[in-house]
Amino acid sequence: LELAEVDALLRRRAARAAMAAGATLIRPETITLDEGVTFGPDAVVEPFVTITGASSVGSGSRVGQGCVVHASTIGANVSVRPYCVIERAVVGDGAVVGPFARLREGTDLGPSVHVGNFVETKKARLHAGAKANHLTYLGDCSIGQRTNVGAGVITCNDDGYGKHFTDV
Repeated sequence: LELAEVDALLRRRAARAAMAAGATLIRPETITLDEGVTFGPDAVVEPFVTITGASSVGSGSRVGQGCVVHASTIGANVSVRPYCVIERAVVGDGAVVGPFARLREGTDLGPSVHVGNFVETKKARLHAGAKANHLTYLGDCSIGQRTNVGAGVITCNDDGYGKHFTDV
């Protein structure tokens, strides 16, 4: 009981600090924030979001309902649509992620990148303006500027002994 009460106190404190910095938290009692999470002015966080670790959300960005963000950087004017999981990743300014996307460790999305629904990335670098709109796995790869990755694409260059980098 006491541990739950302390946890609630710390969450309220982190929520107040975020709002004092200019973020809008919709239903803050449903949002879990670590103490070190930072927000730019006019960032919006929807209900039932969890943001932990050394994470930051840039100015004018919106994190949709039910998202989980851990140890990641979300740039300015980013739209993270509902139910995305972002872990140890970088999301560039103006990017659109989700809904239902998973950005795994080592993902680096450049500016204005779009990663859509049911797209998973791992150690993937998507350069400015690249798009992977739906139903795609991009792992251990680099996707060139303004490249449009179609549905059902998988980059997984494994020869049975080791993984190899893919450059598109």
